Amino acid sequence: MATALVGASMALGMGLLYHAGARQRCLFDWALAGLFFAANNVLSALMIAFPTEQFLVPGAGNVFYVAGHFGILAGLRRHLGLPPRWEAMGVLALAILGAHVLAPVQSSLAHRVLLFTPIIAGINFSAARLLWRQPDREARRAGMPMILLETCFLVQQTVRAGYLLAGEGGSMTPAVSRFLQISGSLAVLVFLSVAMLSCVMIVHQQQARALRLASLTDMLTGCLNRRALHEAAARTLARCRRDGAPLAFITFDIDHFKSINDRHGHAVGDSAIRHVAALSDGVLRGCGALFRIGGEEFAVPVAGARAHQAGAVAERLRALVAATPLDVGGRHEVRMTVSVGVAALLPGDAGWEDILRRADEALYYAKQHGRNRVSVHGVDVQATPPASRRAAGA
Repeated sequence: MATALVGASMALGMGLLYHAGARQRCLFDWALAGLFFAANNVLSALMIAFPTEQFLVPGAGNVFYVAGHFGILAGLRRHLGLPPRWEAMGVLALAILGAHVLAPVQSSLAHRVLLFTPIIAGINFSAARLLWRQPDREARRAGMPMILLETCFLVQQTVRAGYLLAGEGGSMTPAVSRFLQISGSLAVLVFLSVAMLSCVMIVHQQQARALRLASLTDMLTGCLNRRALHEAAARTLARCRRDGAPLAFITFDIDHFKSINDRHGHAVGDSAIRHVAALSDGVLRGCGALFRIGGEEFAVPVAGARAHQAGAVAERLRALVAATPLDVGGRHEVRMTVSVGVAALLPGDAGWEDILRRADEALYYAKQHGRNRVSVHGVDVQATPPASRRAAGA
C-alpha cells in the first residue's frame, strides 16, 4: 500500500507540475506511469486479502506493472522529441494477458519470472540507453539520476530473478523467499520515489535551458542577441588564440532605416529587419553565428578567417541584400542596402571588443562614403574617423 501511495503521489505530482506551468506532454506519460504502478500495488494487496484462481487478475497486475515501467520510457521518448509508442504497450498488454492463459505460466512463479523479467529489464535498458546517448552533455548530466536508477533496477531485477529461479525446485528457505518478496517491494518503492524526483529534475533542466536560450535570443529575428555575443565571442577568441587561428568580425546595418520606418511604418520596418536577417543567415551559414546587437545592426564573428576572406563573405551578403527587395504583402517592394564593416584580430588586441570596435569604424567609414559598400579596417580605414554614428547616419 505504501508503494501504491507513492505511485499515486507520482501521478498527482506530474499532473500538478504540468498545470503549474511546465506544459510538457511527457508529464502525462509519467503521470500514467504512476497510476499504473499504483493500480498494480492495489491489485496485489487485494489478491493477498482475497485470493482468487482467476488468471486474468494476476495478468492484469503484471500488465499494470510493465505499463508503469513503459510509461517512464514513453515520457523520456516524448521529452526527447520521439514518439512515445504507447501502441507497442497495447500489443504487449495483450501478449501478457494471453500468456496468462497458458497453464505453465499460471502454475509456476519461475515461468512468470522467466517471461516478464526480460521485458522489464529491456524497458529499463532502453530508458537508460536513451538518456545516455544524448549528444547534449548538460541534458545527459540532468538525466544521470534516471540512468543510474534504471540501471540499478535492471540489475536488482536480474539478480532477484536468478534467486527465484534457483529456488524454484524447493531449495529456497521460507526466510529467503520472504526476503526476496520484501526486497522486491522495497526496490519498487525506492524506484518510484527516485523516478519521480528524476523526472522533475529532467523537466527543470529543460525549462532552465529554455529560459536561458530565451534570454540570449532576439525575439524579432530569432538571432542571438548582444548578451549572447559577449559569451560566444569570448570563447571564440580564446579558441583562436589557443590554436593560433585568425579571427575576423563583420558588422553591418541597414542603410536609411529611419526612412523605411517613416515612409512605410514600424511593421514594415520590423519586416525589413527580419528580411535582412534571413538573407544574411543564408550567406553566413557555415561562417559564423549571426548576432543582432542593435536596432538594425548585426555582427558576425568569423573564426579562422582573415580580413580579406571575411571581406569576400561580406561582399556576397551586401550584394544579396541589394538584389533582393522586401515584398510587402504583394502590394509593393521595398529595396534596401546595407553598409558593412570588417576587421581582423591583431596581436595587440586585449579582447574581442577591440576587433568589434574596428569593424564598427569600418562600418562608419562605409556609411560616410556612399553606403551600400564593404569597408575593411586596415585597407579602407586606418584610424578611428572623427564622425560618430549619428553623423554617419542610419
